[in-house]
Amino acid sequence: MISSLSTSGSSPDGNGAGATARVGVTGQPRRSDVANVLVFDVNETLLDLAALRDPFARAFGDAAPLSEWFARLLHGSLVATVTDSYEDFALIGRRALDAVASRRGRELEPPKRDAILGAMLHLPAYPEVPDALSRLRSAGFPLATLTNSSSKMARAQLENAGILDRFDEVLSVQEVRRYKPAPEPYRMAAAKLGVEPSAMRMVAAHDWDVWGAVRAGCAAGYVARSNVPFVIGTQPDVVGADLSAVGDAILLVDEPAR
Repeated sequence: MISSLSTSGSSPDGNGAGATARVGVTGQPRRSDVANVLVFDVNETLLDLAALRDPFARAFGDAAPLSEWFARLLHGSLVATVTDSYEDFALIGRRALDAVASRRGRELEPPKRDAILGAMLHLPAYPEVPDALSRLRSAGFPLATLTNSSSKMARAQLENAGILDRFDEVLSVQEVRRYKPAPEPYRMAAAKLGVEPSAMRMVAAHDWDVWGAVRAGCAAGYVARSNVPFVIGTQPDVVGADLSAVGDAILLVDEPAR
């Protein structure tokens, strides 16, 4: 549960004695300002990658390579950013899939490869997601997504999952040609939404995405679908087991601009 407590010393942002620190389920303090807009990652935060298990099983004989493929996809996007050699996320995904097949001494037949990549467009939303988004939208929060995928792909994913109408903006890293967790995508999103980064809360199910947002000056919310400790950084002030729990916490600590 989120609560407020008074602090007698300096606040985290140096505003002096008597400031109020907002404390979440992790006990991590946050500055006394609140977020006015909410931005969501898409894959594994809103949409369930488990739907890829069947096409992976048909292509490889079992679904185990799914985890390796997604890790290689994220690895490739990180290398692209660090080396300043941006390429489309879908293209990196295709190459990562070929790499996974090659490591197993096989070459994927085009129909099986296309079935896997095509299934990315038809991932279902997690069961609690539609209602959680609707509650936040009804409370007056502007909602947006920020994804490593192209905006065209993200729109198709959200539409196919039946949740596109919850969002005011569908934003993509392609606008800055730098993948999350580099700071540029988060700052671009804040600028597009007309707020300072500190007034934007980035909600994601990945520690690297959450920590990237925090380091870019944003608030963050962690959807802890798997209870795995952060590898880099610390959990933010808002944490929940699913989007419904995170939404409940947000409604206690943030408020839309009036």
